Amino acid sequence: MDAVEPEPADVPLARLFAMAYRYFIEELHERLRARGWTDLRPAYGFVLLAARRQPTTTTALAALLGMTKQAASKLTAAMITAGYLAETAGTGDARVRPLALTPRGVRLLAAVEEIYGELEAEWADIIGSRRLEALRTDLTRAVTAPTGGQLPALRPVW
Repeated sequence: MDAVEPEPADVPLARLFAMAYRYFIEELHERLRARGWTDLRPAYGFVLLAARRQPTTTTALAALLGMTKQAASKLTAAMITAGYLAETAGTGDARVRPLALTPRGVRLLAAVEEIYGELEAEWADIIGSRRLEALRTDLTRAVTAPTGGQLPALRPVW
């Protein structure tokens, strides 16, 4: 990551969040590659999170990701081929083919969570555990306030 000249103390939070997000994602993918996860694409994480708790459909993924159904279909086909997703038994409508995580997809998400834990521990070493937890609490409160206490869906910013 290229360093830039320090900015004034009044740097907008949105810019700091963008820098932090980029750092976390770049470190995540670097550490995943080091652990043998070499076939990942940036959008995979959003799909895996969407399918984490229950099967989802290509149509739902297209809406979530802000892409066409055709693009979502290509993305999910690649993830099925890579072994992260599998089609499940439908609801009786042959056009609806819910997609669920495979054991490999579950292992990938576990590796991601482990790496996020490592990164958070590194930040705790820098700013302190109490401040990190306060940051988590404050951010959670801020992002759930507009939705009545629910975390919003994680969507990519293309």
